[in-house]
Amino acid sequence: MSSRIIPLIALIIAACIFFMYINPTWSGSIAAAKAAIASDDQALVTASQYTAQQNELASARDAINSADLARLNIFLPNSVDNVGLILDLNALAARSGLSLSSIDVAGNTTASSSASTASGALPTAVTNSVNSVDLSLSAVGTYASLQNFLQGVEKSVRILDVRDIVVSGSDTGVYTYHMTLRLYWLQ
Repeated sequence: MSSRIIPLIALIIAACIFFMYINPTWSGSIAAAKAAIASDDQALVTASQYTAQQNELASARDAINSADLARLNIFLPNSVDNVGLILDLNALAARSGLSLSSIDVAGNTTASSSASTASGALPTAVTNSVNSVDLSLSAVGTYASLQNFLQGVEKSVRILDVRDIVVSGSDTGVYTYHMTLRLYWLQ
């Protein structure tokens, strides 16, 4: 009879060890470790895809001519560069025959906006990575010099929009001009 009890006790002890220690450990901490490993593997795959895409974009950027990149940075810079812009506008005005009396930042506007939605539609936000600022200029000169100045602004490498021009009349042929220019840059 004792030969039957020892295997039965061993079986009960094995079942208790399985249900009280092995199964909770296997389904608890080991399963959590397997899930963490799977998550880390997915993160490694994503990181390798990101690195490959980053290398591809870097090689595409390096393939662009440096003179073209410099022109692009002038066309749409990463910052406002007030001093450089004021010097460029002053030099343009001097070449055109205008005399700038004041330059002031009129206001900061942001070009990013929310798209309008139809009735019953969910709103979708459309963001734009271009910002703008308005510059207020006051200048004195003839009408021909104003035309030359505006042609220079039009042909400028930098994006400038003439938003508003107010002309104060004169009998001498020299007028006072108040202009608002909009300047753009990347965020």
